[in-house]
Amino acid sequence: MDTGHPSTTPAAGSTAAAPRPQAGEEKLKRSLGTRHMVMIAMGGAIGTGLLVASGNSIAMAGPGGALLAYTVIGFMVYLLMQSLGEMSTYMPVSGAFEEYGTRFVSPSFGFAVGWNYWFNWAITVAAELVAAGLVMRYWLPDVPSWIWSALFLAVLFAVNALSTRAFGESEFWFSLVKVLTVVVFLVLGVLMILGILGGPAPGFENWTVADAPFVNGFTGILAIFMVAGFSFQGTEMIGVAAGEADDPERTVPKAIRTVFFRILLFYVGAIAVIGFLIPYTSPNLLGSEIGDVAISPFTLVFENAGVLAAATVMNAVILTAILSAGNSGLYVSTRMLYSLAMSGKAPRVFTRINRRGVPMPALLATTAIGGLCFLTALLGDGTAYVWLVSASGLAGFITWMGIAWSHYRFRRAYVTQGGDPDDLPFKARWFPLGPIVALVMCAVVIVGQNYEAFLSGGLDFLTVATAYIGLPLFLALWLGHKLVTKAPGVRYEDADLTRNRH
Repeated sequence: MDTGHPSTTPAAGSTAAAPRPQAGEEKLKRSLGTRHMVMIAMGGAIGTGLLVASGNSIAMAGPGGALLAYTVIGFMVYLLMQSLGEMSTYMPVSGAFEEYGTRFVSPSFGFAVGWNYWFNWAITVAAELVAAGLVMRYWLPDVPSWIWSALFLAVLFAVNALSTRAFGESEFWFSLVKVLTVVVFLVLGVLMILGILGGPAPGFENWTVADAPFVNGFTGILAIFMVAGFSFQGTEMIGVAAGEADDPERTVPKAIRTVFFRILLFYVGAIAVIGFLIPYTSPNLLGSEIGDVAISPFTLVFENAGVLAAATVMNAVILTAILSAGNSGLYVSTRMLYSLAMSGKAPRVFTRINRRGVPMPALLATTAIGGLCFLTALLGDGTAYVWLVSASGLAGFITWMGIAWSHYRFRRAYVTQGGDPDDLPFKARWFPLGPIVALVMCAVVIVGQNYEAFLSGGLDFLTVATAYIGLPLFLALWLGHKLVTKAPGVRYEDADLTRNRH
C-alpha cells in the first residue's frame, strides 16, 4: 500500500535483512483485520493474571498498593506500545522484535531477542497446558490432567495449522469472552459498591482496614510490579501479528490507540472493585491460584452479586483465558521461529510455508517443544519445569527492553538518514523520553523481582538462580553470537530502513 511516505531511506548498510520469498513462493497471508488485531492485543493481556492472581496482589500490597503498581506498569506498557506502534506500522514484519533488533542495534542483539521471544512463548504454551489440566479437575477430578493437556495441545495445533484467519477468528472469540466477563464484573461491582446490589454499600471500609490501603510500603508495591508486568505481557503480540495484518498502517495504529486504554481501564477498574468489596486480609485473596477457582476474587464478587453457578461460570472463563494464551503463544512463537530462519538465524527448513500461508515446520517444532516442556511437569518432581517457567517469565521483560532500545535507535537512524518523524505512519509520543523511561522501568522490575533473596541473612543461591535464570541465558545468546560471527553494531547512518514486507 502506497501511503505517500518514502518506501526506502538513503542508506541500507551491512545489516540488510536476508532475502524474502521470491515470486512464486508461498508467503505469509495478510488476513488479520482490525477486530482481530484489537482482540489479539487485548486478549493477550487479559488472562489468569487478572482473573485469578489479582486477589493475591491485593493481599500482598493492599488495595492502594496493587492499584498503584498496576497503574505504573500500565503506563510503562503504554510507552512500549507507542514504540512498537511506530516501528510496526513503518515496517510490519512477522519477526518484529528480532528484525528491529538486527536492523537498529546489532545482528547479535536481534539473534538474542528473537530466540528469547520464541523461547518465552514456547514455554508459556507448556505452562498453559498444565494450567488447563488443573482447571479441568473442577469438573472431572478423576480424569488425569495430562489427558486434558494433550487434548488441548492438539486443538491449539489444529487451529494454528488451519490458517492465519482461523487463528485470528478463534482468538477473537476467546478474547471476546474474557472482555465481556470483565465488563460484567465491573458493572456488577459498581452496583455493589453503590449499594444497589448485594446489600449495603461498603464505603471505604476495606481501604482503611488494618494497614490498608498501602500494605508493606514500597516493598509491597515493588513485589507486585513483576506480577503486574506478567499480567500485561502479551500486548506486544500485535507487533508480530502486524506481519499478517491486511492493512497494517491502518489496523495497527487503531489497535494500539484503542487497546491500551481499554486494558488499563479493565485492570485498574477490576483492582479497584475488588479493593472496595473484599478486604485485603481475606484469606481467600492470599490463596487465590489456578487450582482454586472457587476463591478467585471474580468468583467471590459474582457469588455476592447473586450470579448463579458463579464458580462454574468463572471456571469456564478461566479455561477460555488459558486456551487463548496458549493459542496466541503458539502463533507468535511459530512466526518468530519462521522469521529467525528467514534472516539466517535458524535452520532454513523453518522458512517453508504451506499453501494456506502457515509456516508448518516452525509450527511443528514449536508444538513439539511445548509438548516436551509440558512433559517435564509430569516427570520427576517437576523441578526442570519450574526453572523453565521462571526463565520464560523474565524473558517477557527482556523483550520489552529490546523493543524500547530498538525504537530509540530506529528513530535516531531515521532522522540521521534524512527522515522527518512527522512523515511516519504512526508517531510515538514523548520521544526520546518514552523509550528511555520504559527501558529503565523494565530494568528496575527485572533487578528487583526477587530482591528479598539479597536482603536475607544468608543468600539462597538456588532461589536467586531460579528467579534470574532468564537473564544469563539471554546474555549468553547475545555474546555467543557476537563471538562466533564478529558482527558489528549498527551505526545510525548504516541502519537498514527499507520497508520490505513478508
